[in-house]
Amino acid sequence: MDALIVAGKTELVVGRGLPHPILPARSDRERVALVTQPGATHIALEVARQLRDEDLQVEVIGLPDREEAKTLVVAGSVYEALARFGLGRHDTVVGVGGGSVSDLAGFVAGTWLRGVEAAHVPTTLLAAVDAAIGGKTGVNLAGKNLVGVFWHPTRVIVDVTILEDLPTSLRREGLAEALKTGLVGDRELFELLEQEGEEASLEEVVTKAAAVKVRVVGEDERDSGSRAILNFGHTIGHAVEYASPLSHGESVAVGMVAAGRISERRLRFQGLERMSGAIAGLGLPTRVDGLERARVEDLLRHDKKRDSSGMRMVLLRALADPVVEHVEAADLAIGLDAVGL
Repeated sequence: MDALIVAGKTELVVGRGLPHPILPARSDRERVALVTQPGATHIALEVARQLRDEDLQVEVIGLPDREEAKTLVVAGSVYEALARFGLGRHDTVVGVGGGSVSDLAGFVAGTWLRGVEAAHVPTTLLAAVDAAIGGKTGVNLAGKNLVGVFWHPTRVIVDVTILEDLPTSLRREGLAEALKTGLVGDRELFELLEQEGEEASLEEVVTKAAAVKVRVVGEDERDSGSRAILNFGHTIGHAVEYASPLSHGESVAVGMVAAGRISERRLRFQGLERMSGAIAGLGLPTRVDGLERARVEDLLRHDKKRDSSGMRMVLLRALADPVVEHVEAADLAIGLDAVGL
């Protein structure tokens, strides 16, 4: 398996199969809490078996599926499970599952006993290319990810054989984030997905997308500057996700079209048609119908990327040439119009 180092803190391992040992070597680790979700239980049990073979005590803690896992109530139930298990400061929380598991497990690890070791085994493409990497954690409260901490895992293990067995809907979710990564940081990745669509090699997609994130996070670990480019499509996308039944990847796809239209208006971006075509070619939506616009606008007013000067959005001057700008209400209105809101 190949390894990259993210922000000097995380070993990102990409390949086929689980590494041996699974966790970085540490003599003082005694207990591991595996936090997982229904669709990933079989993988979590295999990880647990291997960890027990390494003479570690292991507790498997189940979460609700998808965004239902990302609440303070669920986090509280996990804290209680950790207390019963006796997880100490030298022990480890491992998230095995999709993006919601990475977010919740990382949040719990970063706040239990003021911070214990975290590691992730992402079982969805979305988590592999985005949520598990970079140290962002969070739960939802009146908006998406409004409560959270930065807490880097020591290791992220991406087993491509797991990703290749994903159902189409979960594969598309991850491809939306990979396409976003290409749009802001790797034109070759964008063109790979534009040309090959869902048939693109997942090993190549994950490796290219991870390389971009490694570079960007290394430059701006705590999201105070250049790392913001990774939020392309997420401003309107998060509001759409919170207000609709669309998945995260589908919502980001819609958000990218909206941001592309705003980029066209403000920066004379000329790639909107190509970008929209690539999104549609991945089986993702380019608009959302039947959603109450006022609800989306209200969520945008509470977005954590607002500051005293207004809303900050990632826009594109050209493919793989992003910029962060403050946008006006008229810009947001045009973006919402472009996606059917």
